[in-house]
Amino acid sequence: MPTLHISRDQQIEEIRQLVRIFPVTTILGPRQVGKTTLAKRFNPDHTFDLENPRDVASLDHPQLLLENLKGLIMIDEIQRKPSLFPLLRFLVDTQPDQKYLLLGSASSHLKEQGGESLAGRIGYHDLSGLTVAEVGADNMQKRWVRGGFPRSFLAESDEDSALWRSNFISTFLERDLGSSSLSSGSMYRFWVMLSHYHGQTLNYSELGRSFGVSDKTVKQYISLLEDAFMVRLLFPWHANVGKRLVKSPKLYLRDSGLFHSLQNISGLSDLHKNPRLGASWEGFALEELLVSIRKRDNEVFFYGSQGGMELDLFWQDRGKGFGVEFKYQDAPKSTKSMQQAIQDLDLDHLWVIYPGDSVYSLSEKITALPLTLLGQIRAYISAS
Repeated sequence: MPTLHISRDQQIEEIRQLVRIFPVTTILGPRQVGKTTLAKRFNPDHTFDLENPRDVASLDHPQLLLENLKGLIMIDEIQRKPSLFPLLRFLVDTQPDQKYLLLGSASSHLKEQGGESLAGRIGYHDLSGLTVAEVGADNMQKRWVRGGFPRSFLAESDEDSALWRSNFISTFLERDLGSSSLSSGSMYRFWVMLSHYHGQTLNYSELGRSFGVSDKTVKQYISLLEDAFMVRLLFPWHANVGKRLVKSPKLYLRDSGLFHSLQNISGLSDLHKNPRLGASWEGFALEELLVSIRKRDNEVFFYGSQGGMELDLFWQDRGKGFGVEFKYQDAPKSTKSMQQAIQDLDLDHLWVIYPGDSVYSLSEKITALPLTLLGQIRAYISAS
């Protein structure tokens, strides 16, 4: 694999701030996204990996081991030993010379455990895959096609990248979802079926009929993939605007490379010929934007009416509303739907994210913005 220095300064600075404020910091993200590599940049004084049998054995009596340690203590794959959380509360309250850096790949379970045992003592950082800002604007299309997993992005060829992703999917299904009621083969078929809903409003009944299971079971399977950072559910914003609004969430596969693998898209030329090109761009640009504006899952929404008016992304910051549309076009233009969204949601500004290289105004409150310049949105909000 070729070597390439990739700076993750924004991620490091955000984690450093959490470590400074909280006695326990947890880095959450999917497997193979670079959590361990990033955590080692903080030079922990003691490291335990709960997938290493020797470390697991050493933690059979965790209080005897941990209470005598000082400095920054890193525990990888913390979701494998949730019984540690109550002990960590006791230790950080009684051992002022200790701080913990926990790494995990199961979001809701870890946040539930941490919230119950370590309320007020724990900070969370969601680690995404590599972003365009990290790999460079010249690598935007490569990042889009291959996704953000470091080994996929850094592979020597598109073929090697596709092979890595194929094996990642197989390993993930066996290792992370092996305890579900579905076989790995059935879950793979379900995941492929979900990929056809990428960027669309979910219809649980339709999915259930297609797969031969109940609506409740569909929600459970989606929840498994969501908890492992494989899919994102974007919920609708409900505003009192006198319209019938969409009530179901939209679904996205969080990594563009995995989406392309599940859709049998092997490279950029295949992607440009594929009818899901626009949906692929929307999901890719959405994930890039959320990292850039530093918003959590429960802070962002889409907006849509039963009449077909829709805004891809809406959020609030400092008492103001902001919106984004994602368009895979050479030169996007203002639309009636955008103007209606500005009126309905009282937007301070709306950006149209597209793959070009020029920033230009579409109206007083609408700006076309290249994906490579997403930092301008954060700068605008900070200055407003």
